[in-house]
Amino acid sequence: MKKLMILGLLLAALMACGVEQQAEPVTIRLMTHDSFDIGQETMAEFTEVSGIEVEIFKAGDGGAVVNKAILAKDDPLADVLFGVDNTFLSRALENDILVPYHSPQLEQIKNSLRLDPENRALPVDFGDVCLNYDKAWFAQSNLEPPTTLDELVDPAYSGLTVVENPATSTPGLAFLLATISTFGEEGYLDYWQKLVDNDVLVADGWEAAYYGAFSAASDGDRPIVVSYASSPPAEVFFAEEPLEEGPTAAVVGDGSCFRQIEFVGILKGTDHEEQAQQLVDFLLAKTFQEDIPLHMFVFPANETAELPEVFTKFSVVPEQPAMVSPEDISANRETWIEAWTNTVLR
Repeated sequence: MKKLMILGLLLAALMACGVEQQAEPVTIRLMTHDSFDIGQETMAEFTEVSGIEVEIFKAGDGGAVVNKAILAKDDPLADVLFGVDNTFLSRALENDILVPYHSPQLEQIKNSLRLDPENRALPVDFGDVCLNYDKAWFAQSNLEPPTTLDELVDPAYSGLTVVENPATSTPGLAFLLATISTFGEEGYLDYWQKLVDNDVLVADGWEAAYYGAFSAASDGDRPIVVSYASSPPAEVFFAEEPLEEGPTAAVVGDGSCFRQIEFVGILKGTDHEEQAQQLVDFLLAKTFQEDIPLHMFVFPANETAELPEVFTKFSVVPEQPAMVSPEDISANRETWIEAWTNTVLR
């Protein structure tokens, strides 16, 4: 009888092992914005190492993603949220949709990018919204390109600049924040009125501005555009013929650029928190971080990640970007946009 009992226990243990071996691999859902892009081999490496499948769920632009996550907080749409930036960070944190996680990879992340002391939102990448200019246009016109925001209101630059509407464009909002940081709440509207008087053109979004009005990228007649510090290396990377020099450059003087930081966080209510932590670790580690620049044309947050040559050769990172706290943005975003609209568009 005793031998039969031992045999039964062994069989039960073997059957349990068999069930575990045949169990379906865990799939976790990564909710992100429509601009998310990364190499297939990069995500495949995560699955190979961890055994975890990742489903990418694109849910609109950065603001829409946050709003959808908030509306679904009681029945989350995914396990991990990537793409909330510092213009919407406070909204995500105030609505308590993320759980704290101190990833070991945080030791490699720039301290200046870590805006949430509770580590609910962990920085993955950053990009600077800056003025870009057409180098050939300025050389042919015998006019020096601007180096500061102040110079844009000089009559010499009348009719040369195109910006995006902050109510409909992420870079437009970032540029508005740069002017608020530089000129203060008491002075930014006066600055914008001077831009209006200097014949600034307002486009609904980045594509309309860059590919519709910017002289370096279209048949447009505006040699100054609000874009990104990473736009010049993108111009070189996507050029049909190899270029020794980029056709555009960014204005990166103190306070002239606004730094956008993108974060990742684990959504509260996930059934796979341990696996979600592994994915967060992977997004902050070198393999993923080194794949970011040439897919999303932003800079990795991990200080050990190596940049591709086109970035090191043709991009400049502002030393003193404009910054506005996520709390101030959350509290004043709509008021600032409405005041801008009344000044610039009406």
